[in-house]
Amino acid sequence: MRELMRINDPVLISYVDALLRGAGLDPVFLDRNMSVLEGSLGILPCRVLVDERDWDSARRLIVNADLGHWINEEAGS
Repeated sequence: MRELMRINDPVLISYVDALLRGAGLDPVFLDRNMSVLEGSLGILPCRVLVDERDWDSARRLIVNADLGHWINEEAGS
């Protein structure tokens, strides 16, 4: 698994989830519900991971959705 992005906006998390799953990818969301434990301050971002084999496809989808600035290029490379 490779980290694609870190985000703490619940709407954006849902959008990225729908975007990736709609393309047939199976992303993993870590720390998605941590805001409940932290008091909804948005300090702990949700980490979006994809299979290493899906990295290029997932990256392309995110860039085409004009969300490329969220991509964590260094993670797992």
